[in-house]
This record gives sequence, C-alpha cells and structure tokens, in this order.
Amino acid sequence: MEPPARRRRYGGLLFLLLVALAAWALLSGALRIPDPWNPWAPLRIDDTPNLLTRFKLDRASADRAACRAALAQAQLRATAMEDRRTGEGCGFENALRIERTSVAVGEPFALSCRAALSLAMWERHALQQAAQAHLGRRVVAIEHFGSYACRNLYGREDGRRSRHATADAFDIGGFVLEDGGRVRVLADWAPATADDGATDAEAAFLRELRDGACRHFDAVLGPDYNAAHADHFHFDRGRARVCR
Repeated sequence: MEPPARRRRYGGLLFLLLVALAAWALLSGALRIPDPWNPWAPLRIDDTPNLLTRFKLDRASADRAACRAALAQAQLRATAMEDRRTGEGCGFENALRIERTSVAVGEPFALSCRAALSLAMWERHALQQAAQAHLGRRVVAIEHFGSYACRNLYGREDGRRSRHATADAFDIGGFVLEDGGRVRVLADWAPATADDGATDAEAAFLRELRDGACRHFDAVLGPDYNAAHADHFHFDRGRARVCR
C-alpha cells in the first residue's frame, strides 16, 4: 500500500497535469468556452447576465479603452469629454456627455464611462423587462435629476465628496411610458401589495428596477434608504456596496 505522503504527492502532480492540459487546450483552441462563460472574454452588453457578468463589468470599468469598447455596443448617443478637475476632489476622467440612451433623457448629462456602462447594462436587462411585466407598456423616457455636481454628500459644507463630484452617479426621478403615462418615485413608491391584496403595479415596477440596478451599480439608494431619496433613485459606481 502506498504511503499517505506519496499518494498526496501523486495527487498533486496529477492536479498540476490536469491544469496544464486545460490551459493548453484553451490556448491552443482545442477547447473553446462560449464567450459568456469565458472569464477572459470581453463584456458584451447583449449577453444574458450570468455569474461572470459582474466580474467582466468591473474589469471593463477599470480600463479606459475596454470601457469605451464595451460601451460602443450600447444604444447611446454621446460624445467624449476631456478629463477635467473642477475643484478639490471634483472632476472626472473618461466621461461622456450623454444626449440619449436607449430612451430619451431630456437634458444631456455628464457621466463617467463606468457609470454609463452600468446604466446601459441596467437599461438592457432590467428597464423594459420590468415595464412590460408590470405595466404592459414600454418606457420611452427617463426623467432625471442630473449627474455631475461638485459637492459633498447631501450638499453639506463638510464631509466626504459625493459620487456626483466625479460624475460616477446618476439620479432618476421618474419614467415616461409609450402611452404618455408617467411613473414617479415620489408618487408611486408605495407598498407593493395593497391592504386588499391587489398588486400595486407601479410600485412593483419601481422595486424591480431598484433590484435590477443593484446587479450593475455599486450603490443604489431610494425611498427605503432615507428621506433625502424619497423622490429619486441614486445609482453610482464607487467604493460602497449598498442596495436600499
């Protein structure tokens, strides 16, 4: 009978051999992993999200060229903006002036590439799906409260800079539907189920949008977070991970 130490050594060598064979197969093309499940393949906005999507999104977000390449796949009308510094802790890099996404947005706004990429992912995989499921109509426009602003959190005189100060945040107040109807965070963020058991379609729609954004942004804040967000969703890319 083989000594335990020798069996462990053989087992380790066999594992290394299998890893080497797998690496050779991938590099040589003998084995091909479909791009959506290949961690080294670039992010594609149209791919159905899976366990690797967030990894690919974060990797693209961290690279200037990769972010622009991924964003080029989005339904987006935008122009590149020059990097700028506008104050202490304020300014942006790799940002775009967005005139239209997959829907109308009204006033154009500045947004960092990584936040714009998350916005494109959210629109592609959450916005219209939630609208059709709960309202039976498409969204044709987003009503927003802006993005870039050189200010601290909550506009305080002291404290940390907001993610708005680096164009990494975007605030949404409501949505316009194809029949002219409107859904607003302030007016329609109500319990998803009324006392009589009937579903509140607008509230369910807004909650699904909030939950969908949490898969693509780092911080997603709404009426459940605090009174300051009673009338809008705050979506941002940054260090904090919050979904409220």
